[in-house]
Amino acid sequence: MYRHALQLSVRSASTLSLVTSRKIKIAALRMYTCCVEKINYDEFFERCSLPDTLNSWFLVAQLHVWMCLVRMKQEGRAGKYMCRYIVHSMWEDVHQRGKVLGIDSVSLKESIRVMTENFYAAIFGYDEGILSNDSVLAAALWRNLFNKECEDPHQLELMVEYVRKQMQYLDSLDGEDLLLTGEVKWRPLVEENAQSIVKFATPTYNDTGL
Repeated sequence: MYRHALQLSVRSASTLSLVTSRKIKIAALRMYTCCVEKINYDEFFERCSLPDTLNSWFLVAQLHVWMCLVRMKQEGRAGKYMCRYIVHSMWEDVHQRGKVLGIDSVSLKESIRVMTENFYAAIFGYDEGILSNDSVLAAALWRNLFNKECEDPHQLELMVEYVRKQMQYLDSLDGEDLLLTGEVKWRPLVEENAQSIVKFATPTYNDTGL
């Protein structure tokens, strides 16, 4: 009887794990969707002087994806699991957008390969920047968002402030709610009554294997 009860317990735990992982995958897709559907890309292109291209779209998208990854990696094993599916959703979306734009399969494959390399390099730079001072973060944005082509210090200042306030906002959100819903309502790029930008506790993140 004890063995039967133990088997039921293990089976229930396994089932719960499957249900939980399924919910997290759905939440991950929702969170990624927030990175692409709740951002005014035209405003970013205009204020940051970025060309209206698939690559520029990706550079803005990956910045927001990275901020979500930083936040979710603070939520333990479930959060890291969610991160993998946020990134998976991103590459699926990039591939579909490339096909819609009529990019041939060979060129698209090469573009995604380059984007993948740049994505992980950007994560490393952004990680260093968010844990350092504004100069380091500005340098990371200059390299990765602006492709080393920004000559206007006000644009860099705008983006540094944007990243700091978004990270502050994300840090204030309840982790369990994020794991359940994946819902993020981004603060605007420019707002009249921005909250003060503060340094917050160093999170544990930047695991390999995304």
